[in-house]
Amino acid sequence: MSDEAEHGEERSAEERTAPERMRERRAAAHRQARRVLSRSGFRNTIRERLALLQEAGPQVYDLDEPADMYGDRIVAALEERVAMLLGTEAAAFFPTGTMAQQVALRCWAARTGNPTVALHPLAHPEVHERNALSQVSGLRPVRVTNEPRLPTADEVRDLTEPFGTLMLELPLRDAGFVLPTWKELCETVAAARERDAVVHLDGARLWESTVHFDRRLDAIADLADSVYVSFYKSLDGFGGAALAGPRTLVEDAKTWRHRYGGMMFQQFPTVLSALVGLERELPRLPGYVRHARVVAAALREGFAEAGVPWARVHPEEPHTHQFQVWLPYDADVLAETAVRQAEETSVLLFAAGWQSTGPGISLTEVTVVEAGLEWTADDVKEAVAEFVARLPQRD
Repeated sequence: MSDEAEHGEERSAEERTAPERMRERRAAAHRQARRVLSRSGFRNTIRERLALLQEAGPQVYDLDEPADMYGDRIVAALEERVAMLLGTEAAAFFPTGTMAQQVALRCWAARTGNPTVALHPLAHPEVHERNALSQVSGLRPVRVTNEPRLPTADEVRDLTEPFGTLMLELPLRDAGFVLPTWKELCETVAAARERDAVVHLDGARLWESTVHFDRRLDAIADLADSVYVSFYKSLDGFGGAALAGPRTLVEDAKTWRHRYGGMMFQQFPTVLSALVGLERELPRLPGYVRHARVVAAALREGFAEAGVPWARVHPEEPHTHQFQVWLPYDADVLAETAVRQAEETSVLLFAAGWQSTGPGISLTEVTVVEAGLEWTADDVKEAVAEFVARLPQRD
């Protein structure tokens, strides 16, 4: 958290750090751009977010019903909807995915008698949760593989120590939103079963994985013993998550949800936004995935035509509606170029930040949602040409 956010004080532009100033410019450019690949609701004003609930809420729930109290009514309705979609006996709403997953994994540890969780080093608990599994839940993570992909069946079989739970992040975001093939996933799950381990899916972005697997959500969830899903990462909700699985596990998880401080008095705005997301965004995700492949191909061709000496779109054919773009420039150079293009042309090709991955090489993440459907391949190539024209000339 920044000092400004923590103390509620505004600082002058001179007092802000360079990354802070860049984030502010990027946010302003995104608001003002006439063309972007993604317009996510989290960037909207409070008034706009509330207007969505007022407009779309009556289509998904009776707003004349009493509000929820400690997880009943509308919360229970969302839990039933998720369980139905995933084909599980039950589901529990959680305020955050971090909490939902910690609870799931500690419940399985108690049931298996083994606190060791096998997972990928790029999985969310290892990268983004400040060692919460070990520091808060007393679990012991072990890494299955260091390769930038999901673990294989052989890697699961050959892990040199016993584990109680195998956690698979589908898709693996920090490796490029990558997924295994359906056959590979089934084999990996079977290998975990051979070792008497349970399988938990980190399905924060599971919703958009159906196209790659060519399977329904319930068929994917049926492979695992439990599944966590997010309501804001793909469904554009205000926040929140759900843990789905056997009824006995979910009831146990609700007890731990209370112990973790997740038994909130009222949650209807977040829950209502999740129901809206399931109604509106979930059916659109397959179209986003298919168009992301058009955008990715056009980006590859555009950079080649523009003469960039090395550029990479990863995966070459995106597995979901999100993917990575790698370019041979420093992150600050690419960030400045992306924002300047938007400021000068009102076209924002790269809306996310850039991350340095080594000397002179950086990556960004590209997301294609409703706004991106307006882009043709030629539109993408034209935007690439304008972007490259603003990059500093190489010697």
